[in-house]
Amino acid sequence: MLAGTLLALALAAGPADQPPLPTVPQSAEIQLKVQRDGSLSVAEAISVPDGVTMDRRVALRVPAPHHRDRVYGVRDVVLEGGGTASVNEDAFTVHLTPGTSIVRYTVDGAVAGDRITWELAGGWNTELKFLRASFAAPKIPTAVDCAAGPPGSDFPCAAAQIDHAGLTRFSQQNLAAGERMTATVELPADTVPGNEVLVPAKTIAGAFVLTAPVGWAWAAFGALLLLMGALVWAARRREAGTGEPEKTSLVTPNGEFASPEGVLPGHAGVLLRARPGAADLAATVLDLAVRNYLWVSAEDGGWRLARRNPPDEHLTAFEKAVYTAVVPDEPVTLAELRERHVTVGPAELYADVVRRGWLAPRPRRLGRAGVRIACYGGFLTVLLAVTVGYAQLGVMVVLAGAAAVAASAALPARRRAGADVARRLRGLGVTLASAKAADLDEPQRELVFSRGLPYALALGELAPWVAAFDGLEHPPPVYWHAGDIAPDQAGSFATALSGTFAAARRGRLLDDAVRDTGSQQPVETQASARES
Repeated sequence: MLAGTLLALALAAGPADQPPLPTVPQSAEIQLKVQRDGSLSVAEAISVPDGVTMDRRVALRVPAPHHRDRVYGVRDVVLEGGGTASVNEDAFTVHLTPGTSIVRYTVDGAVAGDRITWELAGGWNTELKFLRASFAAPKIPTAVDCAAGPPGSDFPCAAAQIDHAGLTRFSQQNLAAGERMTATVELPADTVPGNEVLVPAKTIAGAFVLTAPVGWAWAAFGALLLLMGALVWAARRREAGTGEPEKTSLVTPNGEFASPEGVLPGHAGVLLRARPGAADLAATVLDLAVRNYLWVSAEDGGWRLARRNPPDEHLTAFEKAVYTAVVPDEPVTLAELRERHVTVGPAELYADVVRRGWLAPRPRRLGRAGVRIACYGGFLTVLLAVTVGYAQLGVMVVLAGAAAVAASAALPARRRAGADVARRLRGLGVTLASAKAADLDEPQRELVFSRGLPYALALGELAPWVAAFDGLEHPPPVYWHAGDIAPDQAGSFATALSGTFAAARRGRLLDDAVRDTGSQQPVETQASARES
């Protein structure tokens, strides 16, 4: 208690920035006092021998742990004596001419928690034969430390102690040019406020250091991801909520077959399963026959397809492509179609569904934008890493692009209108599966059976649909087939047609696999495989 009182009286009695003058040439006397606001007042008296100049450069940005730099600030520099003293962003420099000079300045950023650190000597271009320093604070320090020697060494100073009056004193002899002396003083908690400034190091690793602005940016990015996730969840929930089938009528008030929203049989796979299959292609061919664009006949126990009417404006681009691919010129049998591996790419089908507003464009604009954003983010990350830092901002942009791609993949492919049509399609399937031909007027049965047959094939309800009409005493005629056939035979043709395109697809995939591996087989092996 008495020591603390004496220290307070000593600090109040005289200025702390009036150091004693050195008695040894080429030496320094230093006084330090930490103010209550955390700033450090320093006064240095340096003796420079005749015929010599002394220069010192103190770096104000020094390495700190975890890829950071500690930044000091020096202000209010006053030089009494011969020479110059200046401060820039990176260093505090002093140039002294012969004689004794006093340099006074204030240091900011020396207080880290309860520890105060400053380099008493370092960066001198000449030897210091003797250095002595004193440190004063509002309270008596609890611990002191001092290191001297080459940069990076941890050799202790010659003396570092707290005297009976509460002042902390340091001393060191014979510091070679370039060697340093660093003092650290620990004060009781909350003696002065901390003012340490840490910034990312100017390295690649430092560019990725988490700082307060970057932390706020991460928080905002996280909120954005949560919002995007909520929107995707809401869209998927809405999509799941539209899955209940809506039962529809097979006949319009004017007696015609009713297809929901003008949907074609070939649309079923895309709308219900997000991809077309062999059944959709077969249903499209069957629908072309039902609508009198193709003619079906049975010869020598096999089914044959021929052109009946040329394609017109009532056909979509996909239907025209199917028409041309299946019957390019001459009539063709199902066996020949299987051998030719006839398939039609889904591009026209997807384009038609997108044009109707049922599906989002493929690929989605959001996904393409996400890829571009991720590429821009990668470039920005590299640019920031080699320039101003804060490279995590570029990483966020990359992740934002990746999130956009993921959201594009997670969002339902169907739009609201497409989900409504899909619900009606499922309802049509339920209607086809539970239909009773007796509920239809006899003049309607011929048209309704044939028009419903492609939809029954595409929706997987072919068997109950055929059975509903095959059991009639007078089954409806099949007008798109040469010669009279029963509904059961029309169903057999639909089944054979679907099997033809399924086998054609498997055959094409097998041929692709053979082509991919054929270059690694001997010529004799390839020839024998073709013969077999």
